[in-house]
Amino acid sequence: MKIELIEARDLAEAWFLCLCKTLTEGYEYRIERGSYAGERRKELEFVVVKIKHPATRPIIPDVPQGVPPPSTMDYVESYLPYLMTAHRKEGEQYTYGQYLETQIAEVIRMYREDGHNTNQAFMAVGDDRSIFLSDPPCLRAIDTRVRENKLHFVVYFRSWDLWAGFPSNLAAIQLLKEYMASEIGVDDGEIIAMSKGLHVYEYAWELAKTVVRMT
Repeated sequence: MKIELIEARDLAEAWFLCLCKTLTEGYEYRIERGSYAGERRKELEFVVVKIKHPATRPIIPDVPQGVPPPSTMDYVESYLPYLMTAHRKEGEQYTYGQYLETQIAEVIRMYREDGHNTNQAFMAVGDDRSIFLSDPPCLRAIDTRVRENKLHFVVYFRSWDLWAGFPSNLAAIQLLKEYMASEIGVDDGEIIAMSKGLHVYEYAWELAKTVVRMT
């Protein structure tokens, strides 16, 4: 598998650089199982995205006039409870928050009471029953590190929709990181995001090409 390393200043640049790389070098195939089965997507085999200043505003990307935005701050703020709390709406198979809510509190307690020098402040998403869901969680882990008084996140997505998912996911994860850093009493740090399935669905290819061409 080819490993891609993308380094970006902020979340918006990370999205743009990933679009460029996926459109030009992504593996194209027809989906046999999962979202949009039967359709095509372009995908990076494995990608590591290092974002130095994810707190830089705006935390969602701007797009050229006439292109529908992949996310909005209103949507990100409405998405936060899905990420941070166990409440599930009717019809939802799961929320990330049902796995993360208690772990968020424990990671904060761990760093505040036990100190920063630990490798145990890891938050997992999913369990041994998740594989039987029709749409298992895409986000599977948020690992954390405090170095030089900054809280850093290392996140892993098993599958990741680059056009619509990436901007909303990382913006909400960044807001979570800012909250946790404040509760721990440290500064905000970097995000390192990884996936073996960062992709653009066929329906978004032309939109993505327009963004790349006009930005």
